[in-house]
Amino acid sequence: MSDVVIATTALTRRYDALVAVDHLDLEVRQGAIFGLLGPNGAGKTTTIKMLTTLLPPTSGTAWVAGFEVAAHPRDVRRRIGYVPQMVSADGALTARENLVLSAKLYRIPRAERRARIDAALEFMGLAAAADALVRTYSGGMIRRLELAQAMLHQPAVLFLDEPTIGLDPLARRAVWERLEELQERQGTTILISTHDMEEADALCDELAIMHRGRVASRGTPEELKGRIGPDATLDDVFAGVAGGTIEAGGGYRDVRRTRSTARRLG
Repeated sequence: MSDVVIATTALTRRYDALVAVDHLDLEVRQGAIFGLLGPNGAGKTTTIKMLTTLLPPTSGTAWVAGFEVAAHPRDVRRRIGYVPQMVSADGALTARENLVLSAKLYRIPRAERRARIDAALEFMGLAAAADALVRTYSGGMIRRLELAQAMLHQPAVLFLDEPTIGLDPLARRAVWERLEELQERQGTTILISTHDMEEADALCDELAIMHRGRVASRGTPEELKGRIGPDATLDDVFAGVAGGTIEAGGGYRDVRRTRSTARRLG
């Protein structure tokens, strides 16, 4: 049996004249942490939205956890977890209350909910703060809670769209540690988009660098750096693949979204 958990063939998404994702061919194997890199507008978030059934493809096909995304969206949603860029936890509720809502949403049997929630809080290092309002949490704690929400139903695949944006270095590393533990303990396949080259280098088993809606380069972090030179960094790889066209600030909507997320995460 194939160990490919995510596969796309000529996956495309158009917005009128704009081609956001252009005939994307991609494979992600079971248990890998796979990174999507690329400048703003490269198509990373659009790709994730199609793979998580939030956005229909214009053409092409995508398979996630054994199901074709367009034909079987409900089956796909039952088998995935998703942490978006924007804060998704409810600040007016406690962590435990947020997880109870997630358990109901994922239809986790009532008899299993308490044990699963307690285990998730313990695993994410939130047990001591489980009954505090989420609006009192630090940014790193919020992200760990959102990971707990996304993992509560034990999905086969976890999608993370810039999960550490706005976090300080210590909080960021705490999130990395939890992701690595998820991969090692549960064999969870993780697809992550990021602009953070240190994060990509530290976490990812394999990377695909997107540019103008297509995969411009792919390989392990070491393979990609080796193609540039013996002392190359992923920053060098990123700049080389994008052809010097990176716009650090992005467009107005990108800046507004990033600043909003960073502010809410503290």
